[in-house]
Amino acid sequence: MSSPVTIKICGLTDAEALDAAIRARADHTGFVFFPPSPRNLSLRDAAALADRAEGRIGRVGLFVDADDRMIAEAVTAARLDALQLHGDETPQRAAQLKARFGLPVWKAVPVSVREDVAKVEHYAGAVDLILFDAKTPKDALRPGGMGLSFDWSLIAGWKGSVAWGLAGGLTPENVSEALRLTGAPLVDTSSGVESAPGRKDVSRIAAFCAAARA
Repeated sequence: MSSPVTIKICGLTDAEALDAAIRARADHTGFVFFPPSPRNLSLRDAAALADRAEGRIGRVGLFVDADDRMIAEAVTAARLDALQLHGDETPQRAAQLKARFGLPVWKAVPVSVREDVAKVEHYAGAVDLILFDAKTPKDALRPGGMGLSFDWSLIAGWKGSVAWGLAGGLTPENVSEALRLTGAPLVDTSSGVESAPGRKDVSRIAAFCAAARA
C-alpha cells in the first residue's frame, strides 16, 4: 500500500483560507515573505495566522534571496516550522540558514529540462527537502506561484538522496494525474486553489486535498 501524500497549501493570506486548509487536513501551510507577490504577508498578519495555526498545521515560510534579518523577523513573528527558499540560494547559503535557525530547509528547484533535475544533488546534505517547480519566464517578476507546470515525466520515479515534493501548476483537476505520473511524496499548490491572485478559494482547497488523497 502506498504511503499517504503530504499536502502543502501555500500563500495563505487570511483566516478563512487557513481554516479551510486545516479542515481539509493539509499538512503544511505556506506563508510568503516576498513583497512582489500578491500573497506577501506583513509580520503582523503572519503572527495572527501563526496563532490560529498553532498545533493544527505546519508553518513554512517562503523567502526569495532574503537576508538573515528578514528571515529572523519572520521566524520570530510566524514561529515557523521550516524555511522554503525560492530564489537563487546556493547549497552553501541553504546550509548556513539551516545552521543559524535550526529549522528544516526546503529548496525550490525550477525545472524545464532533465539537466535541471540533475542539479538537485548539489543540495544533498544542505537541505531537508527539494521542491521541483516549474521554471518561470526570464522576465517574470516572481519565481513561482504563477500557475505554470513542467513536464512531469522528467521526474517520474525520481530517486535521489534528498526528500522531495512537487509544485508548479497543481490544481484539484490535475493533482491525481501528477501523483500517478511522478509518485511525489509531497504536493504543493498555491495559485491552483485561488479564485484570483492571492485570494484562496475554500472549495478548491477542499477539492485539492481530496483529489490528492484519492
